[in-house]
Amino acid sequence: HYGFLSDNTSSVHAGVPIKREWERNQDSTASDMINSPSESNNSNFEEEQEEPKPCQNFFSLDKVLRTRQLVFDFDGERPIPRLREPLDLFTIPSTSCPFQGVRWPIECEVIRDKIQHIEWDPSEPEPFYQPTGDEQAPMPVGGVRGNTVYRIDPATKTSYFTYSRVGGSRGPINSATSCANHQEEPTLAFESRFESGNLRKAVQVGQYDYELTLRTDLYTTKHTQWFYFRVRNMRVGVTYRFTIINLMKASSLYSAGMRPLLYSEHAAWLKGEGWQRTGANIRYYRNNTEQDGKVLYSLTWTLEFPFDSDTCYLAHCYPYTYSNLQHYLREVISDPVRAAYCKLRVLCRSLAGNAVYVLTVTAPSNSLAERKAKRAVVVTARVHPGETNGSWMMQGFLEFLLSDLPDARLLREIFIFKVIPMLNPDGVVVGNYRCSLTGCDLNRNYRSLLRDSFPCIWYTRNMVRRLLGEREVVVYCDFHGHSRKNNVFMYGCSDRKDASQCLQERVFPLMMSKNATDKFSFRSCKFKIHKSKEGTGRIVMWRLGIRNSYTMESTFGGSTLGDMKGTHFSTRDLKSIGYCFCDTLLDFCDPDPAKTNHCLEELGLLLRQEVRRKLGREVDSLEDLSDIDIESSTSGSNSTESDGLPVHLLNATNQGKKKQLRSRKERNRLRQERAGKSDASDPYSCQTFNATRQHGNPEDQS
Repeated sequence: HYGFLSDNTSSVHAGVPIKREWERNQDSTASDMINSPSESNNSNFEEEQEEPKPCQNFFSLDKVLRTRQLVFDFDGERPIPRLREPLDLFTIPSTSCPFQGVRWPIECEVIRDKIQHIEWDPSEPEPFYQPTGDEQAPMPVGGVRGNTVYRIDPATKTSYFTYSRVGGSRGPINSATSCANHQEEPTLAFESRFESGNLRKAVQVGQYDYELTLRTDLYTTKHTQWFYFRVRNMRVGVTYRFTIINLMKASSLYSAGMRPLLYSEHAAWLKGEGWQRTGANIRYYRNNTEQDGKVLYSLTWTLEFPFDSDTCYLAHCYPYTYSNLQHYLREVISDPVRAAYCKLRVLCRSLAGNAVYVLTVTAPSNSLAERKAKRAVVVTARVHPGETNGSWMMQGFLEFLLSDLPDARLLREIFIFKVIPMLNPDGVVVGNYRCSLTGCDLNRNYRSLLRDSFPCIWYTRNMVRRLLGEREVVVYCDFHGHSRKNNVFMYGCSDRKDASQCLQERVFPLMMSKNATDKFSFRSCKFKIHKSKEGTGRIVMWRLGIRNSYTMESTFGGSTLGDMKGTHFSTRDLKSIGYCFCDTLLDFCDPDPAKTNHCLEELGLLLRQEVRRKLGREVDSLEDLSDIDIESSTSGSNSTESDGLPVHLLNATNQGKKKQLRSRKERNRLRQERAGKSDASDPYSCQTFNATRQHGNPEDQS
């Protein structure tokens, strides 16, 4: 123990005992635990037994040890040291410190307005937009011919992240609005410098037409999909047009009827209404501009605001910020009933210093053997910050799991749940769509050894590896959002080397489809392992030994199934997917194998039908099949460009880049050219060399 013999005195060397009665120190400082990921990782042993009373007379160590994190248990008269259990409360903001814990890159300007939205669901499902064929496709005009009414700096004074502080940049907030044209009609007032906001520029190109430019992910030139901004100064009864001009995906659910979201503060105050779908004349199309040699796409729509001089927000999907998560977690740990079986810890700190929380949910065990017998389930979300639907599914999952329902109690008795509700808090805070502050997609770097660059996923992988050393992990699932396909579905992993297990990984998704028939599409599920996806959490966890390792994708749009066909998902629908995930866990782990056997029979039939449809032949045994025969790509993600080193390491890497080896054909050609130059005086030398190679002389070939 460090410091035990630091004060050398004659009495210590002489072996004179320091006899005092032990005083148990109940004090513990949160700062000692917050900055120690290794101690946070010890949360696998959180169901501690009741501490036995210490012996009354023994050596006191409380004033000679230089730590208060040691607690002593006793085996008879023998003290057994262990680390003190960390506090439940870390950087969850209290009422006295409402802005505690949210850190921004130092170059980001952040307004002080408190942005809050009520949670609300429409009484009826909101239908998809039905195109008429007469939708306009306005081409970008730009600030030269238009009037720039809102503009913010790209917030990247350096090419990579340096450091952060609470509240972002120091000093006064610069004005980002402009009304230089002095029109009689007031222009709309835009703002996006708040948590998860994304809008870089707004140009007025007509009396009521506005051309919008989104900010790319910080420290990158890519990934424009997520938008979330505020609008003021509107007039009721006026049709406004918004056109986003720098989108990068060639296809979008907006072409399939998806509509943007609108939130009105007046409607929330007067009617209790929250986010709702809006827009007409919606069109997604290729425009006439490029960026870095890549074509850009536009999204245009029109709308009428419901109130004069209102404060409204427009968004790609239902926002769910880092502060929203902290507020929900504060509610959980403030409830003594839920806190009894839900332990909140800090897994690690992100690059900006924001806490990555991990929850351990399980019923208290009566014995050590009972605790060790429990299997584990790992659930994560928001590795991609713009996929807010993943957080709504996560909240539904936690609401069910922490409830007093009989099924929830049974789940807590059977399993130990490790839940990381937000893997990329930095990206969520700054309004990124896909990347962290490294400029990389975290879900392509689960194999990385760069702990300091990718702490969130490094510690997640380390936690799962340690968990696997203690107990079986039944299911790993990472919640995501999908921008090109409707419904909810899963991506899994299939081992082509073990044909006997070719259907096992499909059982859980099939059960999900039976529990959510109008939302979950089993036919959209894929189980291929693509080389470009080797760094994803799903595949890395599968290679660690979790057979049932999945990514669950929820559409940004809605459903094409059952009674919900042709309607958008609400937050209630997204949370219901979390409920269904819990139900499916019980079905999947039912001691009665009847449900599993029934699903395996159905899967065998479906697989044979798919083979017959795609390959035009019957198969007697499924053991001869491989996924490559029957499945297409898991298209929808173009993030492989974000795979690689963090941007702050790229310069150092490029400086020492080695010259690539040439191919054998090129080496032979260069050898001939060099031989021709050296033997220029002998015109027959090269001909003799080539003739020898053509005749294939065995001596020369050897």
